[in-house]
Amino acid sequence: VQLQASGGGLVQAGGSLRLSCAASGLTFRGVAMGWFRQAPGKEREFVAAISGSGGRIYYVDSVKGRFTISRDNAKNMVYLEMNSLKPEDTAIYYCAASTRYAGSYDAPNYDFWGQGTLVTVSS
Repeated sequence: VQLQASGGGLVQAGGSLRLSCAASGLTFRGVAMGWFRQAPGKEREFVAAISGSGGRIYYVDSVKGRFTISRDNAKNMVYLEMNSLKPEDTAIYYCAASTRYAGSYDAPNYDFWGQGTLVTVSS
C-alpha cells in the first residue's frame, strides 16, 4: 500500500491550497481516508476524514467551514481543499487510510500513512 500526499506549499494568510493524496495497493472504495497534521513541537492531530463511499465526513472544529475533504474513487484520490488559511494551520499534513473504521478521529485507527506534505501559512 502506498499513499502519496502532495500539494503543500507556502501561502499567505487568507489564501487557499488543495492537498491531494494518491492511493495504490488497496481497494480504495473500501477504506476510509483521513487527513492529519503535525505542527512543529506538537502532537499529530486529526483534521478530516471521509468514509469509503463519501457518505460520512468528519472535521475537527478548528477547520469546519474552511476545509473540505472529498474523494474520487475512480481515481483512487482523496483531496483536502483548504481555504481562509491561518498561520496556525502551518503543519505537515498526512493522509491516512483505515480498513477498519468508516471514519475515525483517532490516529491508531488508521492502518496506512503517507509521507506528508508541508503547508506553511505566513502572516
